[in-house]
Amino acid sequence: MTPLNHPGTREPEPDTPDWHVTAFRGPRSGDGDHALLDAVRALRARILFDHGRRPAFRRADGTHADDQALDFGAWHFIARRSPGGPPLGYIRLSTPDTGVPFQSRDFLGAEGYEELLATEGFPEADVFEHSRLVVEHRARKLGLGLHLNALAIGAAHHLGARAMIGTSGTKDGQDRFHERFGFRPVRGTRRYVPQYTEDVVIMLHRVTDGGGQHHDLITRLRAEFPVIAAAGAGPLLPAAPARRATPVTLTGVAAPDRDTYRPVLHSADSLGALLASGDVREVHDTIDEQLTELVRSREPACRDAIAVERKKREQLAGAEPWEYGTWAWYPWSGRLVHVLPREEFRLVRTDRNRGRIERPDQRRLFGKRIGVIGLSVGNSAALTFALEGIGGAFKLADFDDFGLSNLNRLRGGLHDLGVNKAVLSARQMAEIDPYLDVEIERAGLTPETIERFFAGGLDLLVEECDTPWVKIAAREYARDLGIPVVMDCNDRGMLDVERFDREPDRPLLHGLLGDVKSVDVLELTARSRTELILAMVDAGRISPELAASFGELGRTLSSWPQLASGVALGGALCGEAARRILLGRPCASGRFYTDLDQQLDPSRDVYAGGAR
Repeated sequence: MTPLNHPGTREPEPDTPDWHVTAFRGPRSGDGDHALLDAVRALRARILFDHGRRPAFRRADGTHADDQALDFGAWHFIARRSPGGPPLGYIRLSTPDTGVPFQSRDFLGAEGYEELLATEGFPEADVFEHSRLVVEHRARKLGLGLHLNALAIGAAHHLGARAMIGTSGTKDGQDRFHERFGFRPVRGTRRYVPQYTEDVVIMLHRVTDGGGQHHDLITRLRAEFPVIAAAGAGPLLPAAPARRATPVTLTGVAAPDRDTYRPVLHSADSLGALLASGDVREVHDTIDEQLTELVRSREPACRDAIAVERKKREQLAGAEPWEYGTWAWYPWSGRLVHVLPREEFRLVRTDRNRGRIERPDQRRLFGKRIGVIGLSVGNSAALTFALEGIGGAFKLADFDDFGLSNLNRLRGGLHDLGVNKAVLSARQMAEIDPYLDVEIERAGLTPETIERFFAGGLDLLVEECDTPWVKIAAREYARDLGIPVVMDCNDRGMLDVERFDREPDRPLLHGLLGDVKSVDVLELTARSRTELILAMVDAGRISPELAASFGELGRTLSSWPQLASGVALGGALCGEAARRILLGRPCASGRFYTDLDQQLDPSRDVYAGGAR
């Protein structure tokens, strides 16, 4: 096998923005002005806190803290999009003369660290450590982490390192990220670290082995490091423009809840503490109207007001209306909502489905467990399922956060910006039916999370992710487990159905990719990724608009063009296919188009020519 650092295996560097990076050497403890270092620590801690994912990085007073002695004497690199812009990323490089034990030494213990270096043949004076690579969410898809990592390695090479060592998280594939730079995990060093809420492993890099897939970038940044170092740090934050004093103060205003997605269900006798907490902003109690609907759902012919009231009293069986049913508490909005008990709630909520979905089939559907991967287009499918009563339990997976550019097609409000898409979808589903059982995988589907996602079984998978590895790996699992898969392409109304529940040997994606496996597509260049996606969607059948967009991605287009109307249609198509599959109705494997351009062509007008 050709080694990773062989020139023939190096992939061209992805097209990424030009980053403005500044650097400074931290003062020794007790020496000089520490204001810049303190600002860097606060920036770093806020990003590491990650909206509550790592609570150890926030103090009780709400400020963020990541004060490490290793900061003194180390090199600190700060990246921006432009010289005057806000800092978007950071990395630290520690040298042998930093004077403070490396993180990896603390992780292994002094004896374990010294034994490892002796085994590898390196004196401590030749080993550098880079650590604390952090990138703001809004810059994580722009290649900034790659640029900073390469710069720290290049700087270490310039400064005379023979080897580099460091600790790496594993939850989101950080260890595999470092492997692309020529690092390798050290066997037997992986263990769980509560501060980071994930497993951590020691990674080691030999300078003589080159820079892996990014050797050329590291070499270029090694040459640039002296210029960056000589320029100095400059101010961490851009100068604020002069402005008039704001007429209001936001001091003491609570930050938005971006993490909670499950409602808390209360009985009437457990409401006291919640109401006394002051967390309830609104109370919605329409139980009397819901009871009226319950009576009329059971007996549509009962329209006499007196008879309806009598049947409502019979339903209460002596209980007061406020005692009946469930109080659903939605922490993210502060709303407390009174609803009927689960079976009665669902009977009323899906009553208008009758005539299309009868009650025995409604109960069958509520017993199903459905997975949805990719909650952009998948959000429409998930909400359609929740509205229609397709599924009573769900697994949702998406690593991305809801952004302003998603508001052209995803249901949500400005107050939802910054919320993980799986969290947002789970909240929206819970606000339709608080009794739904929803689990989420907010890291999305990765080699570390995929087995957990499929654990417990699924009756149907909706796959709407843009990542080739996820598309193939999810289907490999689904085929092995006999789970049918549906996918909407959001172009020409294309619906893809793969009945792995009936066809266990069916080729993935109808054989369009040959026998390619997920392991083959873990690392792809931008060009290879585009070619693979074109093969998946069958390039000869896509719309002219989508075909034209491929060459403009990253130039005049920031991402795939998508419209709310197409996403809504995709949710409807996935819902129709899912209902048929789960109820055993006809729905074969295949690829089907509901092309609105064709459907709305004047030639299809049934009244064309004045016919009636």
